[in-house]
Amino acid sequence: MTVEEEYQLLEDTIRAYNPSADFAHIRAAYEFAEKSHIAQKRKSGEPYIIHPLAVAQIVAEELRLDSESIEAALLHDVIEDTPASHEEVARLFSPTVANLVEGVSKLTRIQYATKEDEQMENLRKMLIAMSKDIRVILIKISDRLHNMRTMEYQSPEKQKQKSLETMEIYAPIAHRLGMQRMKWELEDLSLKYLDPVGFDEIVSTLSAKKAEYDDFMNRTQAQIDQRLTEMEIRHKVYGRMKHPYSIYRKMFNQNKSLDEIFDLFAFRVVVDSVGDCYNVLGVIHDIYKPILGRFKDYIGTPKPNGYQSLHTTVMGGDGIPFEVQIRTQEMHEIAEYGVAAHWKYKQNGQGGGTEGKYEWVRRLLENQEGTDAEEYIRSLKIDMFSDEVFVFTPGGDVQNLPAGATPIDFAYSVHSAVGNHMIGAKVNGRIVTYDFQLKNGDIVEILTSKTAKGPSRDWLKIAKSSEARSKIRQWFKKERREENIANGRAAFESELKHCGIAMRDVLALENLPELLKRVSFGTLDEMYAAIGYGGFSAQKAVNRMQGELMRIQKLHQQEKSLEDAMEAGKAEEPAKAAVPKRARSEQGIIVEGLSNCLVKFSKCCTPVPGDEIIGFITRGYGVSVHRCDCPNASEERRSQPDQKGRWIKVTWGADTNDSYRTSLEILAKDRNNLVLDVSAALSVTNTRVAALNVRTTEDRFAVITLEVSVKDGDQLQSLMKRLNQVSGVLNVTRPAG
Repeated sequence: MTVEEEYQLLEDTIRAYNPSADFAHIRAAYEFAEKSHIAQKRKSGEPYIIHPLAVAQIVAEELRLDSESIEAALLHDVIEDTPASHEEVARLFSPTVANLVEGVSKLTRIQYATKEDEQMENLRKMLIAMSKDIRVILIKISDRLHNMRTMEYQSPEKQKQKSLETMEIYAPIAHRLGMQRMKWELEDLSLKYLDPVGFDEIVSTLSAKKAEYDDFMNRTQAQIDQRLTEMEIRHKVYGRMKHPYSIYRKMFNQNKSLDEIFDLFAFRVVVDSVGDCYNVLGVIHDIYKPILGRFKDYIGTPKPNGYQSLHTTVMGGDGIPFEVQIRTQEMHEIAEYGVAAHWKYKQNGQGGGTEGKYEWVRRLLENQEGTDAEEYIRSLKIDMFSDEVFVFTPGGDVQNLPAGATPIDFAYSVHSAVGNHMIGAKVNGRIVTYDFQLKNGDIVEILTSKTAKGPSRDWLKIAKSSEARSKIRQWFKKERREENIANGRAAFESELKHCGIAMRDVLALENLPELLKRVSFGTLDEMYAAIGYGGFSAQKAVNRMQGELMRIQKLHQQEKSLEDAMEAGKAEEPAKAAVPKRARSEQGIIVEGLSNCLVKFSKCCTPVPGDEIIGFITRGYGVSVHRCDCPNASEERRSQPDQKGRWIKVTWGADTNDSYRTSLEILAKDRNNLVLDVSAALSVTNTRVAALNVRTTEDRFAVITLEVSVKDGDQLQSLMKRLNQVSGVLNVTRPAG
């Protein structure tokens, strides 16, 4: 199928459920995306536009969303992967579409200390956007689903990484939104790469027994259908097998082989009314023998994601157990498509409906405040996974909690004040311990006292929900700051001692700012307080600092040896004898008389091969390379007493890098399409642009600042010459100082 045929299929799909869609805007979005991605290919070798088209097809076919969602799906990668900006998308389409695209885009322009930090911030950004407009996550899940469908073109390492992320984050979010069909497919595709042997075993066994299983399902379905027809109940009956991941999970949790799992089958009965649901339940229990303890009424007590249905497991005539789910048509729509089935924009138009259904997203964000990356991601999994218990207050209100929840979780789910003043708990009228695990249907009463001393630190280990742990941490953060700082400092110093690191190295003025940056705190007291109340751990703090401290110690040793050699008048031949000059340069730079030295290029003058250069020995960060014409490397600066002996000869080596980042400043008369013409000049010279900034002056001049990557001075001069030829450009310079 050609790209144009793919687009026509998308239009036909939209027309079938939304004939009044804005097809002119959808076509414009497709053409803009195709043009933006024109030079890009997927790993499969296909044009990149195939991916946005496929995502838009999922959004239309599976979720039946509005025109803006389709446009955003087509454009979902343009901000992240092409020069297109949020402002441009907002101007060409609408601010809403631009916000949807921005919400789906990853934070690719920011560097993070760890992969976990990056994943956490991307998740947090997505959840914030999702809390404002639920369509963000619907498009993101569609994007992930197509990526998983085409995962065979990725490397084995990428397959496992993306599959694990899908299993741990995107499938649970799909479940939390009630999107069961997409959740099942995400789980099955992830399992295919996480445990290919297990997946193939299940699929091949199911295929081998297909005829036998189909016969059983056809006979059972006909039996149910015949009896309900006799009872004159309008209905539809569907039969299905458990999906592979559901079988795999049961095998893993219960340590069973596939032959030992009998409830592989489920039947769904869809009727007209809630009354008919309960009538059908009676009929099913009359035909087949119900299995005790396997009946669930999600109509009377819906799941948090809005799911409603009656579930009962019965024993068939062949001695084979199977599950029957009974629901109305509306319940069926919500069960299959989740939040998309009753989504406000689809039902009532822009601005209709309520945001109440998505309040849990905001709670997720609030509950993660003050946690580090690993805790954040772990808590998300607990908050969103399917295992839940439903318990009651003495007044009959239902509270849903994660499986394994305790009275502490229940108390904080009612209110923080109830948890903070708790002195005991009763379950079904009996006093229980704080770590008692609640079960479905328990009636929980929390005993409180105004004179209670507040939560214990041990509660953080007992509480299962992130909401409870977050509220406990907030209490300690607010009520016990001085105590937290003292405890945190003691734990930190103990961990430093254990790793053989001196506290004075951390406190050194030249080291401290970089070390605090590594742990993302403004001051040591903030870090100590976080360690003290449980929001961060001393071990993680030291682990993140350790590499930087070792690097600084090594550099100090190198600098000391170099300074000693220079003071003794041995900066030339003796230094060469003591430390032979390396045959290979560092980032294309040879530092005279020093080996294995960290080299960095100064940001004030951004030198490139061909420039005359000089090196400056920094304190803690190796040798900084400047252009000789840089004001910061002037003769006057070099002769200052505090800098004498720290300037060193450096030269360009034969093995320079493929590219060096440097800055240019363009002064031009302001006019329409100026930036477009500058971009064209950059494109013609095949120059990679890292950043572009434009400001205009009151007297109608434009100042364009560029950060570009070039191979050497010749390429840079050629680029500057080309930019000088752009109409209206007055001057192109290289900033310095």
